[in-house]
Amino acid sequence: MATPHTQTVSALTPDAPRIPTLRIWLSSFILFSVLSGLWALASPIFSVPDENAHAVKAIGQLQGQVFGRTVEGVRHLVVDLAPEDQYTQDLLCYATHPEVPASCDAELGDPGGQMWFNTWVGTYNPLYYYIVGWPTVFLDGNAGVYAMRLVSALVGSAFLASAFVFAVAGRRSRWMPLGVAFAAVPMNLYLMGAVNPNGLEIAGSVALWVGVLRLLETFDREHADAPTLDRAPLWALVTVSAIVVANVRALGPLWVVVIVALAAITAGWKPVRRLFTTRASWGWLTAIAAGAVFSVAWTLGGGSLSGRAQPGDAPLVGASLLRGAAYMVRTTPDFLQQAAGWFGWFDTVLPTWAYWPLVAAVAVPLTLALSALRRRATMVMAAVLAAAFLVPVVVQARSVAQTGIIWQGRYGLFLYLGVVIVAAWLLSGRDGRRIAHLSVRITAIAATLVAAFGLYAFWFALVRYVVGMEQPLSAMWRDPQWQPPLGWPALTLVFTAASAAYVVFVAWLARGAARREADPQPEQPAPEAERVDARD
Repeated sequence: MATPHTQTVSALTPDAPRIPTLRIWLSSFILFSVLSGLWALASPIFSVPDENAHAVKAIGQLQGQVFGRTVEGVRHLVVDLAPEDQYTQDLLCYATHPEVPASCDAELGDPGGQMWFNTWVGTYNPLYYYIVGWPTVFLDGNAGVYAMRLVSALVGSAFLASAFVFAVAGRRSRWMPLGVAFAAVPMNLYLMGAVNPNGLEIAGSVALWVGVLRLLETFDREHADAPTLDRAPLWALVTVSAIVVANVRALGPLWVVVIVALAAITAGWKPVRRLFTTRASWGWLTAIAAGAVFSVAWTLGGGSLSGRAQPGDAPLVGASLLRGAAYMVRTTPDFLQQAAGWFGWFDTVLPTWAYWPLVAAVAVPLTLALSALRRRATMVMAAVLAAAFLVPVVVQARSVAQTGIIWQGRYGLFLYLGVVIVAAWLLSGRDGRRIAHLSVRITAIAATLVAAFGLYAFWFALVRYVVGMEQPLSAMWRDPQWQPPLGWPALTLVFTAASAAYVVFVAWLARGAARREADPQPEQPAPEAERVDARD
């Protein structure tokens, strides 16, 4: 990923409209870091699904136990733990019991725990665990887990900040701040502030969606503003994002292919052909391919996709492809709800009415993209929507006999965020000029709805862990049973301020994009990159 200083001098050519690139990157990085960092503090350790397995793998890996060891009679690979990190099942005493506050939990490293943990992610690709696990070299116990969470939040925020920078690069970007603004959906912030590779996967995917779409613009000679974008930082963002997404989870290479394919459909065949036939692209493509090959080789060698589930592990183990597909289709509404915000070990579920602000915010760009654009853009939008629905169905149905139904809504969040990014990209094009005057106001309203939904979700999760779901709300002040680091009142106050600042920031980006589009620039000769293309 290009550094903010590099982006400041090379994200745009000298002839491009001036954009405060460094200010945008730093502002968005700080906002995402604060929001996801507060989520990291607001939930007890290991309250995030599978966080105990991922955290222990990271601890063991940084101590030299890349795979762990097999123990007779123990189903999964075992990681040995130091006395300061010994594990006890009491750490999850409240899990699956929403009425039980987190005050019953123990500390990682409490005396009497076991000196090993059988992690079911022992064979996973090591990249993510090296990225977030290094604080455990210096810290142990709960402090080490919180430190890993904060590192995860910072790394994910860097990808999202880069996505915002390139979203507003170039002249045609009126609606792009709205598309990327949905990255603040609470489930994404929650996962970014956790020890779980799903969070980095989603953040990297957002950067990859934006980067590929913008990169393809530079190969589209029909885009009048294409020469204003410099390819080097775009290629850097796309390459780093693709390698990270390909390696943080076993299906990562497939997700990279899906994102690139849908972005190619969106941009059209001509820029795709020019990209692959331009010699300057081949080095970057080779690096991406090498990262994907490493991921596939590690997955096949480690066997993380070859294990067979037992009948009691998940629904429909051993079922047919058609039965698995039918189950996935029926459950898609639940997956959408989970992707928006379904916290804990499926024990912290928001009331149905709370999701409507987010539904309203998403519905606006999708409705405009399907109704206000020309035929091709409408067909592209329909195709991307169909892919977001069908890809989870096909992938899970294909493996249902071996794994059962293990899909969760958060696994598809990279697709759902891609849908709104594509809608924003299409609306920012020539077809969207007749509704361009609506972009600033709609972006501000939608960002407000996203932030309001996120604030309520944050508060709801705090209530669940501080007093449990069966106590009156007054117990939060009168008799709190559990307190996060810094205390729940301070976290709530800072989260509220950061959410308001996020709305102001997104609205500011939308106004700036609208001003740049309204301020015509004289046509400039194509940069050297375009002249090289012509020779190729």
